[in-house]
Amino acid sequence: MKSNRNLTRGEGRRLGNAALIAFMLGSLLLLSLIRARFSPIGKPGDAIEAEEQQAMGKGSVKMQTLEAADEAAASAAEEEEDETKPKAADSAVGGGGTAGVADHLSKPVCYESSRRSDTCEATGDVRVHGRSQTIHITPLEQEWKVKPYCRKHDAFALSHVKEWTLRPLSGAAADCTVNSSATAFVLSTGGFTGNPFHDYTDVLIPAFITAHRFAGEVQFLVSSFKSWWTNRYLQIFQRLSKYEVVDIDNDDEVRCYRSVVVGPTFHKELGVDASKTASGYSMVDFRAMLRGAFGLERAAAEPSGDRWDIRRRPRLLIISRHSSRAFLNEHAMADMAMSLGFDVRVGEPDVSTDVSKFARLVNSADVMVGVHGAGLTNMVFLPAGAVLIQVVPYGGLEWLARGTFKEPAADMQIHYLEYMIQLDETTLSEQYPKDDPVLKDPYSIHKQGWNALKSVYLDKQDVRPHLGRLKNTFMEALKLLPHGQAN
Repeated sequence: MKSNRNLTRGEGRRLGNAALIAFMLGSLLLLSLIRARFSPIGKPGDAIEAEEQQAMGKGSVKMQTLEAADEAAASAAEEEEDETKPKAADSAVGGGGTAGVADHLSKPVCYESSRRSDTCEATGDVRVHGRSQTIHITPLEQEWKVKPYCRKHDAFALSHVKEWTLRPLSGAAADCTVNSSATAFVLSTGGFTGNPFHDYTDVLIPAFITAHRFAGEVQFLVSSFKSWWTNRYLQIFQRLSKYEVVDIDNDDEVRCYRSVVVGPTFHKELGVDASKTASGYSMVDFRAMLRGAFGLERAAAEPSGDRWDIRRRPRLLIISRHSSRAFLNEHAMADMAMSLGFDVRVGEPDVSTDVSKFARLVNSADVMVGVHGAGLTNMVFLPAGAVLIQVVPYGGLEWLARGTFKEPAADMQIHYLEYMIQLDETTLSEQYPKDDPVLKDPYSIHKQGWNALKSVYLDKQDVRPHLGRLKNTFMEALKLLPHGQAN
């Protein structure tokens, strides 16, 4: 931005009409920037004006989604995530500081914590009434609304997420029935939970990002509560909090706290951006937390010190699928891997799989291979220095493979290799004529939208990797491991 200088009265007279117009436009632009700078959610001036007009009609200020995009477009766009942080005086809930900062912290702050998430933070007299999804707060001057789930661009996901309202505390508010010194943290397990990828990228990692700073002094108030889901990941919640997890939608108590956070913060797919965290914590810390939660032994992919231990052989784990994108030559793949010296295991995780047990299996592996899909999310349990081999289905899906598992691997300290399925390795070549656009021009299918892409390349396709080509990839993985150097 060019620097401004003061204009004297004499200089003003000498300005021509064009210069005066430019100066006036610059002033208007500066005013617009000031409005955007002090906007609660950091949106452009036009968006703020529209929301102000809407608020006048509704009597409250409501968070709005930035875009209505399908899942495929969102995955590609999220590479450019740009988090809008609250101002320095607003950033720490319940923290120390000068009296001026403390006074400022007593006011709720609702802001867009990323393109995927909205967050509200408040300190003061906080009263949570779960059944009505309402939080009364003193001091609070206006009403705010937020859906506490990290997929705000996806209307379908948000249709399964309950909206929470923050309201000024009035004299008619109910008295506290439960008091706590912890920070209340409201989040939702609606949306796409039940799919492991979404479990971690939409809920568990954002929960870690948000809760880590409280060092256990935080209580999870879970909206759209699913008991089976919460029990599935209970060890993670217990690692992050010293308090019980509350099914808040069905809670009749009036729970009172000194501070509250509504809505977790998203950084990136399966990732934590250390530059955006208060103390620089990262995916390394998240994975260390997982090892503690599930009792995983291996922090790094190193061979056993016992020369007679089978663990001196590198272990390869094949993630098996049977519904779609299945390996049609899985047994032959396993035999070939064993001929290279791998100790081979096969696992097929699903919604009924015991997370702790499967996490231990993954943690025992040095190399994990699987076709693109939610099962590869188990990479979070691999030891550092392990190798992930993502088999990318036919159909121009490199961008999807990159954003979901390739890019997150580096932050997890995991080596990444890719095996691209060719036309003669996919069952699509048996289902469609040779000149069909599905085979000859996949991008013409992409242009039809996520549902068209998914229904063809993800739902209708199984694969049969060439053992010769795959052997080269397995040998490349072996070179990345320390096992070959063991005596």
